[in-house]
Amino acid sequence: MKILRSTLPAFALAATLLAGACTPSVDLRGNLPTPENLAQIKAGKTTRDEVQTLLGSPSATATYGEESWQYISARTETTAFFKPELKDRKVVSISFDKSGVVKDVVLRGMDDGITVQTVDRETPTAGKELSILEQLVGNIGKFSKDPAGKGP
Repeated sequence: MKILRSTLPAFALAATLLAGACTPSVDLRGNLPTPENLAQIKAGKTTRDEVQTLLGSPSATATYGEESWQYISARTETTAFFKPELKDRKVVSISFDKSGVVKDVVLRGMDDGITVQTVDRETPTAGKELSILEQLVGNIGKFSKDPAGKGP
């Protein structure tokens, strides 16, 4: 009975730590403008400088074609040692005409995204991979005190 009493606090502590480790960690990244600030931006009236004053610097800009600024934010959750899971992503895209006045404001969410399929193949390289032993033996004699490689 004495052993049971001494292990009970240790068991309670271990259970508390385990429960805490399973609580997800939430990370917020990027710049998501508030709805109040977005409401102040009017197409055809608001200038580029006014947008920067209201929303700050954009996350990304596109200068090809018509100029546009993107304000990108993401919320991820990480549980214990697992990979982070994307829970929400929002992009506010503001396009400008040639005179620097807002042309359009578009809010996009995760449903508007397109999944890009990656290719898993590798590009072959010339030569061969050396083992650690071959690398160590291959370096013998390559280093000397005389930079010209001539001895005394």
